[in-house]
Amino acid sequence: MKRAVFLDRDGTLNRNIWNPDTNAFESPLTPEHMELLPGAGAALKLLRQAGFLLVLVSNQPNAAKGKATMQMLDAIHERFEGLLREEGIALDAVYYCFHHPDFSGPCECRKPSPYFLLKARNRFGMDLVASWMIGDRISDVQCGRAAGTRCIFLTQEKGTDIPADYLAPDVWSGAQIILEDQAVRATGRRVSI
Repeated sequence: MKRAVFLDRDGTLNRNIWNPDTNAFESPLTPEHMELLPGAGAALKLLRQAGFLLVLVSNQPNAAKGKATMQMLDAIHERFEGLLREEGIALDAVYYCFHHPDFSGPCECRKPSPYFLLKARNRFGMDLVASWMIGDRISDVQCGRAAGTRCIFLTQEKGTDIPADYLAPDVWSGAQIILEDQAVRATGRRVSI
């Protein structure tokens, strides 16, 4: 069966942008604001070379919140995919939840629901136990846990109580953890990557 790395988008693969209206870092609101984080493309290449499918799973509620149109969200996504193409990467699947419970009501696909991971499993014939979820929010870890994947939580803080298998400062480090784990499972000993 196939293995996958499920990836959050904003704050995991691309920079969050400061929104002065909300006084918070948020997902990009225009294509011009879309910028990959350092090492993101290289991390995806490593995972692809190791035989993992790459699947994006992201909550994108800005249209539901009235902050952006669906056309703008499409343009932001096109810019994101263009930046990945420049790095020589194409994702195997992309799943966006455009809902928000406070604005559009409940849905079955918003993380922490494992809906999209289960959908990808059925589509590709994946082994979720041999797969991973990487993200920077507790909902990413909860989503991965609910689907049975192993989880890497991206944070700069030490000693967080997020119930992930591993903590990493960025997606590059997360990819290194996955490759090290794969090597240990295959050989029974640690290797340098």
